Amino acid sequence: MWRGIGRLFVVVLVLGVGSTPRAESAPPAFVPATANAVPQDLDRHEDFLARIKAGPIGVVFFGDSITDGWRGVGEVWEKAFGEYQPANFGISGDGTQHVLWRMIHGELDGYHPRVIVVMIGTNNMGASEEDVVQGVTAVVHMAHEKQPESNILLLAIFPREEKVGEMRQKVQRVNEQLAKLADGQKIWFWDIGGQFINPDGTISKEIMYDFLHLTYKGYEIWANAMGPILAQMMN
Repeated sequence: MWRGIGRLFVVVLVLGVGSTPRAESAPPAFVPATANAVPQDLDRHEDFLARIKAGPIGVVFFGDSITDGWRGVGEVWEKAFGEYQPANFGISGDGTQHVLWRMIHGELDGYHPRVIVVMIGTNNMGASEEDVVQGVTAVVHMAHEKQPESNILLLAIFPREEKVGEMRQKVQRVNEQLAKLADGQKIWFWDIGGQFINPDGTISKEIMYDFLHLTYKGYEIWANAMGPILAQMMN
């Protein structure tokens, strides 16, 4: 599964620690994993490190604004995940490169979560499909390297756009590649995107108010769709 990814992992480590490489200095295929490899929000990063010290954490979520948005629907979060001692390490605007920086700099150290949930990549969709796939792959690989005993639940990138268009199709193609990362043992891939889409292929503002970010109802759908597989992985 990880053929060719070892070199990617080394490049990420070299460029991610103690340096701030520019996009034009990185090999094109590694752009999502290395470009602008600095945190979006150092204060939030420090908050996450404090959460680790406070412990315990049974399941940790890594992602961007869509994951970050759980903070606005606390009752849904608590009902769905509260029993697992969850931690939300989502930061609005993050791409794969930012999550990698955060993982390298302590957000997977000092604790042993039963499950690591990853849903990242939509902010990298301006890059090529290959770059997005390699960026997400690097995140999953990093999580597995740092926490080899944890189960990793890689969620498909959620669909976007009101109607089927070029971006929605690109997301689908990327997800088809990401599905290949699952090994049936420690790495799982779960695509719940179809549950946000109406029978006619449209996305409603009742679920995604801007056809990208979830509403309260959207988070309820996410919680209900992920609940069974998460319960299985936590056992």
